[in-house]
Amino acid sequence: MRHRNKKVILDRSKSARQAMLQNLAASLILYEKITTTEAKARAVRPIVERLVTMGRTSTLATRRRLLAVLPVEGAVRKIIDVLGPRYRDRRGGYLRIGKIASRHGDGAKIASIEFIPS
Repeated sequence: MRHRNKKVILDRSKSARQAMLQNLAASLILYEKITTTEAKARAVRPIVERLVTMGRTSTLATRRRLLAVLPVEGAVRKIIDVLGPRYRDRRGGYLRIGKIASRHGDGAKIASIEFIPS
């Protein structure tokens, strides 16, 4: 039974899922808008929102915690320099998921995830 088991598996092993979500989070932070499947967008949203909330305070400890999660140094720099100050007064809800269409090959639902303007 899977009572209270909320993690999203996305048909991958743990290491592959972690790597995919880290790369999706880094791409979303760097480009501020990406197009992916709806399930992946829903899985990466809480991760990125937690990282942006963490990046609102600019300390060495915060930078190291972000580097432990994100594989790209540029994404960490952008969170601390751009996104943290942009959403400093906002209490959460930094991202928006918009549904686009179904993919022709396999019928997967495609969604666009982006940062909302402050």
